[in-house]
Amino acid sequence: MTLIKLLKESAEKNRSKVALKFQDKYWNFEELYDTIIKIAASFEDRGIKKGDKVALFLKNSPEFIWSVFALSAIGAEVVPLNFYLKYDEILYVAENCGLSAVITQLAFLETIKEVQKKYKGLRKIWVTDSTEKSEDIIEAFGTLLNCNSSPDRHSREKRENPDIDAEDTVLILYTSGTTGKSKGVMLTHKNLISNATAAIEALEINNKDNFICILPLFHVFAWTANVLVPLSLGCPILIVESIRPPQLWLKKLAKENITVFAAVPQIYALLSQGAHGLRKWILRFLFRTVRLCISGAAPLPKEVAENFEKKIRVCLLEGYGLTETSPVTTVNSLKYKKLGTVGKVIPGVRVKIIDETEKELGTGQEGEICIQGPNVMKGYYGLPEETKNSFTQDGWFRTGDIGALDSEGFLTILDRIKDMIIVKGLKVFSAQVEDVLRSHPKVLEAAVIGIPTANGDEFVKAYVVLKENETFDKMELRKHCQKLLPPYKQPRNIEIIKELPKNALQKVLKRELRESAMGKEHEKK
Repeated sequence: MTLIKLLKESAEKNRSKVALKFQDKYWNFEELYDTIIKIAASFEDRGIKKGDKVALFLKNSPEFIWSVFALSAIGAEVVPLNFYLKYDEILYVAENCGLSAVITQLAFLETIKEVQKKYKGLRKIWVTDSTEKSEDIIEAFGTLLNCNSSPDRHSREKRENPDIDAEDTVLILYTSGTTGKSKGVMLTHKNLISNATAAIEALEINNKDNFICILPLFHVFAWTANVLVPLSLGCPILIVESIRPPQLWLKKLAKENITVFAAVPQIYALLSQGAHGLRKWILRFLFRTVRLCISGAAPLPKEVAENFEKKIRVCLLEGYGLTETSPVTTVNSLKYKKLGTVGKVIPGVRVKIIDETEKELGTGQEGEICIQGPNVMKGYYGLPEETKNSFTQDGWFRTGDIGALDSEGFLTILDRIKDMIIVKGLKVFSAQVEDVLRSHPKVLEAAVIGIPTANGDEFVKAYVVLKENETFDKMELRKHCQKLLPPYKQPRNIEIIKELPKNALQKVLKRELRESAMGKEHEKK
């Protein structure tokens, strides 16, 4: 099965049903499929071929979804880019994977032009919101739709049944780089479709559900939860261009009868924090049609989940996965849910916990989480050695996360291996210390890192963001930690900052915190 075949089958079953909604425009499944076939023909007419790398550098839009399916239909490989990336980062991706073309919008065009000056392999730039005539290599995306010459029947059938395989690469997703240089994760048709199918079964989603996409489409979480799941079932997707301002999409929830809502933990934290007095009742009213909320892409603090469910009165289910696993690996469900865990493994996927020698550990034992299944990536683009090192000797993907499985099969995430701190030979999980800090009534957010000492040890340093109008009392926070943590886990240094550095999906960039902290330690010397 390939993406275009999946869409074709769904379009045949749901021809007149609404597939996409964007602003005041609608496309049914037949219109969506025909549009994609036409765009695929136009791409091919302009020289895009199997194996070419085409980047998408734009905000959520129908063009984003059209382009992924159209490019996959001719065997091209799509490189979705975080639209917060700067010139140097885009140039790195272009040179690393050998981009042939970019699809972007006017707001980002000048940056892409600068990249093209340095990287001459970029042959074509399409602009989704431009009506200008072509100039040099730049062309309005609309010309791909307005092409007068429709493909002949033989050519159309070729695109509907392309010479591509389920094991061919569809997406190359560059990791967020929270710990270093980004790597291009290659995901295949099989990876993506198997993950969507398993998610449908695990979460009991059906063809009566309605979806809203507020997650950025450059992230695989959005593609599984907000695109492939609904399109394969024949469900409508309301595409939201930007998560800000939230009032715009909040008003759409009940109006569009949204039943499935997926977001990152920060969104649930902000919603529950703002749910006081009259606003609480307004939010309950706006979420009245939603039967299922899904959280992913970052750890969901237990108190956030509890507050959201208590105030908004909608079931919130946390899942776990990585870009390398397409992304879903485990998820809580309506039947099987345990707060504080990331749920049970999804159908067709296996999880095990190993120690440093790759020996499998038993129930309740802490070790590295490893994954095996059809959702596991093809590899890192152009990095065969790194790909090899990311798997165990018996072929399981090493996540780099520390966790434990309980007797019922629920997985608990304890920390990233790289974030674990060793104090006097004892393990300190940064996530545990962060949970304690966040439990203080004055603390909004917290991040913890380890700082190396001259004798080869480490000490715990905490960065704290206070709630609005709160003042910092160092002794008060220290006493709070002393009550809840053993001495070796207590932060030696606590620093108040206005905000934590984060990527587009609100993951804390601890690499930046470490660099800042090490710079300050160096200055002291």
